[in-house]
Amino acid sequence: MRILLVEDDAMIGRAVRLALGDEGHATDWVRDTPSASIALTEPIYDLVLLDLGLPSGDGLDILRSMRRRGEQTPVLIVTARDSVTQRITGLDAGADDYILKPFDLDELLARIRAVQRRHAQQPNPSWSCGDLVLTPSSKTASLAGQPLNLSAKEYALLEVLMQHQHQSMTKQQLQDALYDWDSDVDSNVVEVFLYRLRRKIGNERISNQRGLGYRLEPVQQPPVGEHLGH
Repeated sequence: MRILLVEDDAMIGRAVRLALGDEGHATDWVRDTPSASIALTEPIYDLVLLDLGLPSGDGLDILRSMRRRGEQTPVLIVTARDSVTQRITGLDAGADDYILKPFDLDELLARIRAVQRRHAQQPNPSWSCGDLVLTPSSKTASLAGQPLNLSAKEYALLEVLMQHQHQSMTKQQLQDALYDWDSDVDSNVVEVFLYRLRRKIGNERISNQRGLGYRLEPVQQPPVGEHLGH
């Protein structure tokens, strides 16, 4: 996913960004409300991790502004405000979940996966498209019951396509999902990973619709021979 992290604490921000990167997520990190507001002018994020106690304003103002504009991007509040009243206020303002500092990084990642499943309308821990199955909690995938040997970026690309399997994704949307704004990437990097992924799951499983983009197709017949996990 492409995640916006709004957090003014440098130690927490670095730790969360590193953990998200290890999970294959692209993370843009801002430390105040003006920077967050600017970042959110472009609808490129799949999730916002939002601290409330920011030096230049209240994170709740960011959340309320998003919801007033009709933005449905999931928001997970990450804050030290621990009273029941404050948690209720955050959830009523439109947050999808609420986690208190200090928190365990594994719990944060599990909550992110849970929010991701709910918004993808995939209540089960595993996602499927035909006989292609992906399990976000373990970062594994299988095809026709056989495990796939995917690199971190190949898995991340498959996860994006799986999450949005009922719509076409443009090359730019895929690149935005895979890389944060600090990354220096070649213009053909998406095509390279699409080529590698197709070799492992079968060309017919990722269609390229001219003028629309790429989409995962629910093919039932497994590819033969070298496609499986090589």
